[in-house]
Amino acid sequence: MARVISIQFGYAGKLYDFTCGAMELSIGDQVVVETEKGKAIGSVVREPRDKPEGELPEGMKQILRGATDEDLQTAARNRIREKDARAYCLKKINERNLEMKLIRVEYLFDGSKAIFFFTADGRIDFRELVKDLAYAFHTRIEMRQVGVRDEAKMVGGIGICGRELCCSSFLREFEPVSVKMAKEQNLALNPTKISGQCGRLLCCLGYEYETYSAIKKTLPKCGRYIQCGEVCGEVVKQNVITGTVTVRTEEHREVVIKSEEIRPEHITEKPKKLPPKETVEATTPNRSSRDNRTPQKPPRRTDRKGGGRGPKEKS
Repeated sequence: MARVISIQFGYAGKLYDFTCGAMELSIGDQVVVETEKGKAIGSVVREPRDKPEGELPEGMKQILRGATDEDLQTAARNRIREKDARAYCLKKINERNLEMKLIRVEYLFDGSKAIFFFTADGRIDFRELVKDLAYAFHTRIEMRQVGVRDEAKMVGGIGICGRELCCSSFLREFEPVSVKMAKEQNLALNPTKISGQCGRLLCCLGYEYETYSAIKKTLPKCGRYIQCGEVCGEVVKQNVITGTVTVRTEEHREVVIKSEEIRPEHITEKPKKLPPKETVEATTPNRSSRDNRTPQKPPRRTDRKGGGRGPKEKS
């Protein structure tokens, strides 16, 4: 058995598993680990748990040590360097008139690389900018373009609900969101109402989507005809929250019925109304009326020039 622990490198960031051996760690402890980019400091999110060694992914690394006071001071110095690097980069972007938006700067724990996160509508030629940054900070420079959802997660903010953005507070990974989720919850398809700070569909649309879909399956669809007790009519509205449907009777009354009262045999197709029979008297014209009709003269023939046809000339 191996002891595995989960850590994160940023607030509400992705979780990464490492083996911790015999180290005693608790939630919130700072540790130093070895990653593909180099050494980094992360915080423990889940307590150590035992896993069979056969279930561990190949290449899982072990925690190097618990973070010391010197390690924490190094991380604090990196935060100051990141602020200075961001201010200098913004200055150079304005000088070179680059159409890009700088989001954040991140230094690796050992200071061997600085990563500049930015957004742009298209491809940006930042070769000269990288030269300026490398000359100023004497370290490796990496320019990383991110999407608008990642930008919202890094910057943070307040959503239309009045609370902190989900992506920057607790949402670790983005899930796909579609307009179908908004339709299923009977929300107005207004872009300003169902879009977040990033301009994409709200992540919270997917929180209750499965619940709405499951409850709607237990309710008769709109347009179905119900004969439940003394109520007979067409379903015109579904209320998922209360678990009821609104039925419009033939007397144009609206009655609310709970889903528990409706059984499958109560749901039928809407009866078709037959059109009223009309009696049409078939009148047959008599013989005399056909004989007394005034004959129509044939149209007058004209030549191609449009004039009347004259008398035939004798040869």
